Amino acid sequence: MTSINDSESTYAGVPLPEVRITTTRLLSADTTETVLNALVTVENIRQINLKGESLPSKIGSGPNKGLPNNHSERRTIKFGEKEIELHHMVGDIFIELDVADDEELKATVDSIDAAVKDKIPFGYTLVVGRYSKYRPTLSDYY
Repeated sequence: MTSINDSESTYAGVPLPEVRITTTRLLSADTTETVLNALVTVENIRQINLKGESLPSKIGSGPNKGLPNNHSERRTIKFGEKEIELHHMVGDIFIELDVADDEELKATVDSIDAAVKDKIPFGYTLVVGRYSKYRPTLSDYY
């Protein structure tokens, strides 16, 4: 999870909208870095979560179990002024927005679409909804 704002969440139980970008192919580390740095310029982004195929630090099974996984895509990328170790080949990007009304939501979604359009050359889908939990559920109490 990568947060643009380091402030505590000021909403309690209010589902803020999210944008889900699903790419046609898994993104390389270079493309992921380019897309994230394009998103830094967009206003009203509260949080960005990345999801994709795991790149573990050690091989988990097979004859090389326990040896280091020297995958070229498992590396540190620069996001804004932060350096982040990339543990996934990204396929989904979840962007939580801090918007007040539908007009601001539409303008922000259009800005996100314009920012990533030329950064993901092989295609993607962009959908607005709510994809992550925003309040505790019953399973959180076990």
